[in-house]
Amino acid sequence: MTERDLAPIGAPCWIDLATSDPDRSTAFYTGLFGWTAATAGEDYGGYVNFSKGDHQVAGGMGIDPQSGMPEVWMTYLAVDDAEATTAAASRHGGQVMMPAMDVMELGRMAVLMDPGGAAIGIWQPGLHKGFTLLDEPGAPSWFELHTRDYEASVAFYRDVFGWDTHTVSDSLEFRYTTLGEGEGQLAGVMDAAGFMPADVSASWAIYFAVDDADASVAKVIELDGSIVHAPEDTPYGRLATAVDPLGALFKLRQI
Repeated sequence: MTERDLAPIGAPCWIDLATSDPDRSTAFYTGLFGWTAATAGEDYGGYVNFSKGDHQVAGGMGIDPQSGMPEVWMTYLAVDDAEATTAAASRHGGQVMMPAMDVMELGRMAVLMDPGGAAIGIWQPGLHKGFTLLDEPGAPSWFELHTRDYEASVAFYRDVFGWDTHTVSDSLEFRYTTLGEGEGQLAGVMDAAGFMPADVSASWAIYFAVDDADASVAKVIELDGSIVHAPEDTPYGRLATAVDPLGALFKLRQI
């Protein structure tokens, strides 16, 4: 378990869910992970903050079901200057999907698209520092970019966010780079060109820690979610991939 007050610059610091049915999504994730939910209020568009015990771990926001926006979990990276980061992203092959904006006194945010086509949020902390718990059951555990444009994406995160990148593997079968190394690893980039379907966009995957992947998969099904990949033992833990009742994909990691 890792508790922290503030994420390092460039590291994942927050996650939130875009959902067309906030009530149904809230019921699913509170039932699955034992979260509690608190609505931030009308000033924040009904945004929901999820907590595990005393620690905020994620958020959720409603989207118009007719908008065509996907049901998706978003990862945010910590920055110290949102304006400067969006400018750097444009210089290094990214696109600005949502320009930097204030979120009251909580902080400043923007949404970018990296050179491989994956959306990534940025968060300049104000009063809201991000999630404060990692690798505890029900909390975020790992963050991983799946991309067809591996080299350009690694360079983008290194150049725009100052990542200290380390190559884990560079074989034809498995190409993978991490932010940090050893026990200090904070995120990863995987070359997914060999297995990602043509109609699937590059994206960031979020792994949630669980005590028992098989029991969590059974709970997902009980709560009307579905399983994409059944639990499987790997060198990185027992992993599974699930989809919530509205279609948002997430991963489970037994710790």
